[in-house]
Amino acid sequence: MSESQSPAPSPSLAPVLVRAAEATVLSDAPGSLITLLADSDTTGGAFTSNRATLAEGTAGAPAHFHTRATEFFFVLDGALEVLTGETVVTLEKNDFLAVPPGMPHAFAPAAGRSADALVVFTPGMGRFDYYRLLDRVARGEASVEEIKESAERYDNHYVDSPVWRAHRAAA
Repeated sequence: MSESQSPAPSPSLAPVLVRAAEATVLSDAPGSLITLLADSDTTGGAFTSNRATLAEGTAGAPAHFHTRATEFFFVLDGALEVLTGETVVTLEKNDFLAVPPGMPHAFAPAAGRSADALVVFTPGMGRFDYYRLLDRVARGEASVEEIKESAERYDNHYVDSPVWRAHRAAA
């Protein structure tokens, strides 16, 4: 193939375009916004993506793991603290982190900062209904018990992390 030729596009995956004005924005807590970008049903199962916008002082996501997907974080602005196993790292603007399946992780904006991050799961996980459930819980329309019951369906398994609890308490 010459340099001027491009490989044939994959017939199973079309480009995915989401205009900002068309994206659904949810809130799972005051000061926390989740912008739904692309879910597995629109990406042929290749990935799921959202934008997490976290105001200063918001709790973020508690410690959890996924059995099937790698979760990627790319910080668009601010600073994001992320638990990776037993270590907490601070990601600054333009930093990237990949968390493999099975690794406990959590995230929240760094103390005194806000955070804006692109989050991608691969393979895709059908997560948009999970985010909608979090939004309903935040509005009092669903219970925390429903989140617990959805662990297998959304591959989101909450765990206790003394490291994360101690870190957040000190922040």
